[in-house]
Amino acid sequence: MKENALLKIAKEHDSPLYVYDANTIINQYNRLTNAFSKVKHLKINYAVKALSNISVLKLFNALGSGIDTVSIQEVKLGVRAGFKSDQIIYTPNGVSLEEIEEVSKLGVQINIDNLSILEQFGTKHPKTPVCIRINPHVMAGGNTNISVGHIDSKFGISIHQIPHILRIVKNTKMNINGIHMHTGSDILDIDVFLYASEILFETAKNFKGLDFIDFGSGFKVPYKSGDIETNIEELGQKLSKRFNEFCKDYGKDLTLAFEPGKFLVSEAGVFLAKVNVVKQTTSTVFAQIDTGFNHLIRPMLYGSQHEIVNISNPKGRERFYSVVGYICETDTFANNRRINEINEGDILCFKNAGAYCFTMASNYNSRYKPAEVLIYKGKAHLIRKRETFDDILHNQIEIKL
Repeated sequence: MKENALLKIAKEHDSPLYVYDANTIINQYNRLTNAFSKVKHLKINYAVKALSNISVLKLFNALGSGIDTVSIQEVKLGVRAGFKSDQIIYTPNGVSLEEIEEVSKLGVQINIDNLSILEQFGTKHPKTPVCIRINPHVMAGGNTNISVGHIDSKFGISIHQIPHILRIVKNTKMNINGIHMHTGSDILDIDVFLYASEILFETAKNFKGLDFIDFGSGFKVPYKSGDIETNIEELGQKLSKRFNEFCKDYGKDLTLAFEPGKFLVSEAGVFLAKVNVVKQTTSTVFAQIDTGFNHLIRPMLYGSQHEIVNISNPKGRERFYSVVGYICETDTFANNRRINEINEGDILCFKNAGAYCFTMASNYNSRYKPAEVLIYKGKAHLIRKRETFDDILHNQIEIKL
């Protein structure tokens, strides 16, 4: 997205503002499907939690994608966006049996990740197809906050508990039609992912009626210049070959499934914020902007680094700035970062803001959540209005004192 176009959008819709480029989403989706073109049956289930705006979901539906959901609310969003039940997989964690049963009534593929619920659901609904989420005990990246395949993770059923799973399946006579794993975000080493895949293949041999194997996702995208990313093309070549070999041994052409979120939408999004104040202290120059971690929490929560560009002065000389927000907390986006000279009123652009950014926004300090814009076929469409004071009060009930 060009600076002038973004400045025009910011002027029209004010700031702070999230902007997404549909072409980037489409290109990433095609890149992934092309990488696995040698697999007979491939299913991409976009992870709704990454960016759940209904217009974005409709875009994925138009592409032929399925969706991966983690709550009944996300399932309902998917249905509203036009996805059919067989295009939706539901992969919750720690939810009640009642919610799982409610989702099951909608005809959605259920994915269960603990022994207790597996036994309860299998006992009550033995004919309902169920996928089982396995924890392979493999670290995808170095950050335990976003790696969910390690041994202390709350996600999935341990590979060491396979005998327990088989006992439950035998006793309940339940229908297991899928095996799933997700190692977490930021896969740095393809060989590590392939190693985890071998664990999943070995597990799948225990189940004779499978329709699919879901390898999760967690593909790394570059967040700064020179940053490494998952080589999807290499992974596609190596995993496709191994998957096809497994299907031949298994005696059935299974579906290879993924559930990418960040890979599909992260680079498609930017976050625009206006500089309120440039503040010089004894040792630091602060660029204080009209937003905070209430709108973009990833830098404070995960220590993630988003490239920041001054699109109002892209050719200005570089100076060192600490970019901070207006929340009454420490909400630092960047420390002593080289950015083109910043003046009050300038618009800063945070890159890689498509995934896990707006969806994690809050009304902390009673601030309004920002608006969202989708650039589709060359036109900027407002896909979420900026909140108002009435939105803050909408569900509050004033009592008489």
